[in-house]
Amino acid sequence: MSAPISAAYSYCEAVTGSQARNFAYGIRLLPTDKRQAMSALYAFSRRVDDIGDGTLAPEAKLARLEETRALLGRILAEEVDEDDTDPVAVALAHAARRFPIPLGGLDELIDGVLMDVRGETYETWDDLKVYCRCVAGAIGRLSLGVFGTTAGAADSGRAAEYADTLGLALQLTNILRDVREDAGNGRTYLPAEDLAKFGCSEGFHGDRAPAGSDFAGLVHHEVRRARALFVEGYRLLPMLDRRSGACVAAMAGIYRRLLDRIEREPEAVLRGRVSLPPHEKAYVAVRGLSGLDARTISRQSARRRP
Repeated sequence: MSAPISAAYSYCEAVTGSQARNFAYGIRLLPTDKRQAMSALYAFSRRVDDIGDGTLAPEAKLARLEETRALLGRILAEEVDEDDTDPVAVALAHAARRFPIPLGGLDELIDGVLMDVRGETYETWDDLKVYCRCVAGAIGRLSLGVFGTTAGAADSGRAAEYADTLGLALQLTNILRDVREDAGNGRTYLPAEDLAKFGCSEGFHGDRAPAGSDFAGLVHHEVRRARALFVEGYRLLPMLDRRSGACVAAMAGIYRRLLDRIEREPEAVLRGRVSLPPHEKAYVAVRGLSGLDARTISRQSARRRP
């Protein structure tokens, strides 16, 4: 590997390590080439997210997102050389030569962030799924391009579908965790019909649920939905090699444990960000690396087959 490409990957890994604790924790379990590729994907995705979450005026955000889409077009056209001044572009272009990464998923991510910039809200879960598939399902499919599937893995033709579904599970967990923070930024992601059903249509603007609402009922409703997505998405695990499976199991396992905490104490999400201590993350990583989660899912899948 040339010095410019190595430096570009180092930059992406630094971005990942400083800004994505859960993600960085999972990809530590990967071999070097896959870890570097995942860091490049994260660094590009983070750039897109930062534009959407930043303080620029909406018109400026739209322009920056289109510039980023044009950069992605250059990467797809193989027009980025190793001496390019943008390290993220250099690393991502190299990763795409190493692995069959479906880079069109990053176009979907940009589409999803455009929804944020335009202030879109979602009436139903089917509406919200469109957004979640753009900002998270696409990341699952991109990651699968790096992980690959093992030869002869049963049902591997559905691997991209399961990766997409697991992305939805992670995103819905994120939405529950960040409900107050998002409200403070003027964003509402939970479906309007769910908010109305549980008396939460006025939104979340403090550390207490809206007066007269069934906030716990709302959270438990969304938790059940997320759990069903995890069950389906976890069917990806037996299709991956040991270290890729460990990475996915670690990241997904951290979010499943977050979901458990949110379920036990719904109003905690209104008081601050729910997180896991390092020792719990380490336990999840060990479970993933041992293959325990993958073996469990394999047995469950076998029982479901006729």
